[in-house]
Amino acid sequence: MHSSHMVAPELAAIEIQGVTREAFLIRATLAAGATYGALSATPFITKALAQDSGGDIDILNYALTLEYLEAEFYTLAVKQVKGLSGDEMKLAKELRDNEDEHVDALAATVKKLGGKPVAKPKLDFGGAFADRATFLKTANTLEDAGVSAYNGAGPLIESVEVLAAAGSIVQIEARHAALIRLVRDKPPAPLTFDKPATMDAIIKKITPFIKG
Repeated sequence: MHSSHMVAPELAAIEIQGVTREAFLIRATLAAGATYGALSATPFITKALAQDSGGDIDILNYALTLEYLEAEFYTLAVKQVKGLSGDEMKLAKELRDNEDEHVDALAATVKKLGGKPVAKPKLDFGGAFADRATFLKTANTLEDAGVSAYNGAGPLIESVEVLAAAGSIVQIEARHAALIRLVRDKPPAPLTFDKPATMDAIIKKITPFIKG
């Protein structure tokens, strides 16, 4: 896909190396978000997780992979992005710490259910840290993708306790997105409801990204 056909090319620039099912799903999630918009990928995520799913442990490991991605993103941003104000750097560090806590909580929940937490994949964020504006735009889109991912996974969760845990995290991801939007002088909550995309259109576009 060419960037001219994407609504969020910053997601397409993120590379995730790994052969785990979770890594494939995250790559596909980013591709769906890049093509249709981060908040439009929810139906694709629901369908992808429903195929050959191992239940709550698989869903939690998918969420854990996403949180690895977000935690690494802010960890590197704090070190590499130039030109952030004091308040913006404080926000980046706060979001980093939030994502680190999400990683720990999800990994602990996987273990509690008798599963094995998926390993952290190798990540490359391309030019996301080139400057303040690029970082903030990527952060905004990435947080939206996170919200879409949790919303897509939520209906498939079997355990009430796991659903409550995921629900508590997705609220924080949405607040992250709103905070980033405020820093960018954008409306913090531009949509009343997350906007879905046509399922058939998404599957057709994204299928090449989930082979392997």
